[in-house]
Amino acid sequence: MRRFLYVALMAGMLAGCGEPKLDGSSQQAFKDSAAKIAASLPEEKRKQFVSDVMVLALQGLDISQVLQGKKNAEDVSSDMLTALNGKTAQQISDEASRVRAARAERERQQALTDIQELAEKQKKSEAAKTQLAHFEVSKSRFYQKAQAYGLGNQPIIEITVNNGTGSAVARAYLKGTIASPGRSVPWLVESFNYSISGGLEPGETQSWSLAPNQFSDWGNVEAPKDAIFTVTVERLDGADGKPLFDAGAFTERDAIRLTTLQEKYAH
Repeated sequence: MRRFLYVALMAGMLAGCGEPKLDGSSQQAFKDSAAKIAASLPEEKRKQFVSDVMVLALQGLDISQVLQGKKNAEDVSSDMLTALNGKTAQQISDEASRVRAARAERERQQALTDIQELAEKQKKSEAAKTQLAHFEVSKSRFYQKAQAYGLGNQPIIEITVNNGTGSAVARAYLKGTIASPGRSVPWLVESFNYSISGGLEPGETQSWSLAPNQFSDWGNVEAPKDAIFTVTVERLDGADGKPLFDAGAFTERDAIRLTTLQEKYAH
């Protein structure tokens, strides 16, 4: 249909003058009348006329009915011709402007809704970070342990944590960073999680020794001896398996989208 519209409308740029109304009685009549209207317009307005007709034609197109087989190409073409029949260039322009304005308003309202939801998500994420700070990692160590029979090195993560939150924790989601002082790029930044057998009640302290897959990035990292291993808490799940606090719910992508929408719509 786009090809049909484009050919019909652009042909008008070379056609002669005539009554400036679209005739939707047939496809040929539509082509001829579109040609006459386009030819009657100043050259700088012809492309706008094409764009306006496209907007109105596609505005009434129900893609779902086409995909479901309820309408075919002929039905769509007939609906378009009926909708545009008898309209002048000015009427087409005015109606297209209304359609564009209505579409822009819908987009604005949706953007404002998205801004509100993202801002709330950001607020909850910041509140989660405050709570996660009470789940303290007091000790963190990473090293490679040689295995017997020449089976290579086994990466080991040792950490000690204290649950300073007011809730029992069943699983902790953590992010480990191996970095050297004075270097801006870490040797490794990797997330991991640990299911706590029996959970960790408020006020309790535990030490864990974890053995990541030796064929993962943990096993492949080659950090110098001066590298320091630090661990941050990203999320904590409660006894019911649901998140208690999740600082990662508001992602970097969310932050970029929120900023973009605020710059465009929040004023």
